Amino acid sequence: MNATVLTDQFGRRIDYVRLSVTDRCDLRCSYCMPEGFTGFEEPEHWLNFDEIERLIGAFARLGVSRIRLTGGEPLLRRDIAGLAGRIAALPGIHDLSMSTNATQLDRHAQALKAAGVTRLNVSLDSLQQARVEKINGRDVLAKVMAGLATAQDAGFTPIKLNMVALAGTNDDEIDEMVAFCMARGFVLRLIEAMPMGDTGRNAEYLDLQQVKERLRAQFDLVETTLHGAGPARYLGTADGRFNVGFITPISQHFCQTCNRIRVAVDGTAYMCLGQEEKFEFRPLLRGGCSDAELEAAILEAINLKPERHEFNESPHKILRFMSMTGG
Repeated sequence: MNATVLTDQFGRRIDYVRLSVTDRCDLRCSYCMPEGFTGFEEPEHWLNFDEIERLIGAFARLGVSRIRLTGGEPLLRRDIAGLAGRIAALPGIHDLSMSTNATQLDRHAQALKAAGVTRLNVSLDSLQQARVEKINGRDVLAKVMAGLATAQDAGFTPIKLNMVALAGTNDDEIDEMVAFCMARGFVLRLIEAMPMGDTGRNAEYLDLQQVKERLRAQFDLVETTLHGAGPARYLGTADGRFNVGFITPISQHFCQTCNRIRVAVDGTAYMCLGQEEKFEFRPLLRGGCSDAELEAAILEAINLKPERHEFNESPHKILRFMSMTGG
């Protein structure tokens, strides 16, 4: 077992990398990527599978044990199950998960499970077809539901549903989503919109603190914990059959316990969603660096990680969209 511990300058252990495998997406969610957006990275700039495996292997040698495949939409990357299998086989990687919009999941769920993906987070902001089309820019509710059913049949459990709570758009549907997740055995996670790019800043931000207290009382929920590497704080039923998480980067930030960085599809590592610190690994990987040089670069990158975001103080600071950073 690797006893290496990767620690930033504020004493936080970094054991989690969110790896974007594409910046392309088949949706145009109102809080993420604008309709008509064309600023995609050129495919020749994407890290190839060998480069990804080498970079994640170096992270693993330095103590990273959790990897989440993200995008854009990761299922749009050709042979994503093959890549998942290569990452899952790396020494030191103990948890491989994926965030997906599930529009392609019915075609990939079995292969992902066989490859070693252990957990799925699925974006679902509404249960109403017209609202899904309005929020996501596409009529995909039936595809998402088919993907969820196939994933459950493949043995993924529990599946977490991510709902970005938007004031005046879907906040009246939170109770219905709770009931849906209770009935289907899903974990619900409510997420505050973050001011990233014009799309994020224009989203109808909803403070989740009052929602949390209302759901606690209404459904007799208690504080609980749930397996995962992310920042969600959970409430659950006493019998453990239902859990709801709250991801609150604005109303109650979790920077002091941040354990993650994001690596974009072009090999750029972003240290924080709300800051500009970054480190480019692609030039090293394509310049013939040694393993020792790659590991030294990772240590250098981690030292760039800031203490906290500034979404509240400087909401216009981050111009890049979430899809460009990696979800």
